[in-house]
Amino acid sequence: MGDYADLPGVRTWYETEGSGDPLVLLHGGFCTNDTWGAQRADLAAAYRLFLPERRAHGRTPDVPGPLTYQDMAADTVDFLETVVGGAAHLVGWSDGAVVALLVAAARPDLVRRVVLIGASFRPGPESFVEPAMLDAMTPDSAELAFFRELYAAVAPDGADHWPVVAAKLTDMWRTQPTLSVEDLARVRAPALVLVGDDDMMTLEHTNALYRALPDARLAVVPGASHLVPLEKPALVNRLVLEHLAQGPVETMMPIRRAPAPVP
Repeated sequence: MGDYADLPGVRTWYETEGSGDPLVLLHGGFCTNDTWGAQRADLAAAYRLFLPERRAHGRTPDVPGPLTYQDMAADTVDFLETVVGGAAHLVGWSDGAVVALLVAAARPDLVRRVVLIGASFRPGPESFVEPAMLDAMTPDSAELAFFRELYAAVAPDGADHWPVVAAKLTDMWRTQPTLSVEDLARVRAPALVLVGDDDMMTLEHTNALYRALPDARLAVVPGASHLVPLEKPALVNRLVLEHLAQGPVETMMPIRRAPAPVP
């Protein structure tokens, strides 16, 4: 079922499903909740799902001014406090993963565990395998046809507003996010960093993210791209559920997670 929440920053559409501990799914850029279709049934069998559509996405309207990750993270904090009613697990994909990172760093009291799928912590020119793809993402390009149709089907601002939103998003990706290693060190929630082996972000960037997070696990899915939740849904769902239910990691030969020596 779906409804609107009148948050301070934007009137936000969201859906709920399932029962249990709260789990918030944060979709990718240009996307709607429909892109979580391969995850919803499995995750809702174990958790109470909350699926907000961010400003200028899906059924949530655009607002004046540029799009920023900081504003979308502030909207998510408001959503957690007013709709969810407190701390939750966060599963973010692409832009949603960036938002999840920002929320986890700023408000650790609201984040239990976090899953970051296809995440970046630096702007596209620094993190993308092919930064030139930003130049190809024009509103009427073939590369954005799928997302253009998603937007036109449900956007409260109307299909004619698509060029504005497309330009805002590509402008954001050129200059954001701008997280530092020190910022990432503030993320205390246990994190799963999950990517395809042919993701939009370089594996070097993904590894830097994994190493900078204080309590992280890394999963590189073979034969998958930035759309790994759609390409390998059964594997992704299992990895997500295992991470959310997992206690402290214990392995037979720890190195990175080896206990600190007693002085």
